[in-house]
Amino acid sequence: QVQLVESGGGLVQPGGSLRLSCAASGFNMDHYAIGWFRQAPGKEREGVSCIGSSDTSPHYVDYVKGRFTVSRDNAKNSAFIQMNSLKPEDTYVYSCATALYCSGRYDKKAGFNNWGSGTQVTISS
Repeated sequence: QVQLVESGGGLVQPGGSLRLSCAASGFNMDHYAIGWFRQAPGKEREGVSCIGSSDTSPHYVDYVKGRFTVSRDNAKNSAFIQMNSLKPEDTYVYSCATALYCSGRYDKKAGFNNWGSGTQVTISS
């Protein structure tokens, strides 16, 4: 069964950090790009970052550039997103998904699949 499972979310104070993990099972993650997304209740899901299968030139959306860093460990079939300098407006459910490559797009035409259920990130004092 193809599955992605996110973990590492939690409650942190503004300015804090979190590292989220995306663990794959049922397939080899190294054949795919991994996209990170976030979504608030009642809102559309938005793209955050994408890392290609070869771990080169990851893409970041403007509002996380310089604060978030994506990485992957294909030997562990896992991807990660390090989130620093967190702000209350970063409060979302974060999830990961696969794609054939990173295009800089995160809409339906970008071809992301195999969505995980997500992990809650709450930034609050």
